[in-house]
Amino acid sequence: MSVIYRTAGLAQTTTSQRRDSSTFKSFWDAYQDWRKWERLRSDLCNLSDRELMDIGISRGEVDYVATNRDADPRGFRSAV
Repeated sequence: MSVIYRTAGLAQTTTSQRRDSSTFKSFWDAYQDWRKWERLRSDLCNLSDRELMDIGISRGEVDYVATNRDADPRGFRSAV
């Protein structure tokens, strides 16, 4: 009986450690994503209005561009 109990206890400990490791990894990945977002946002905010215009965004679109790095901000503009 104690052999079965110890084996079950070991399985529970391993699962708990995996869950803790997974939680930490999720936190770390979210932190790294936030740092990339903040760095991009900071870099874009430091550009002049003329430089932003040259790359095709306005100052009001900086947060959108930093958040949606894969999207083209010009995609939602109407063609004139």
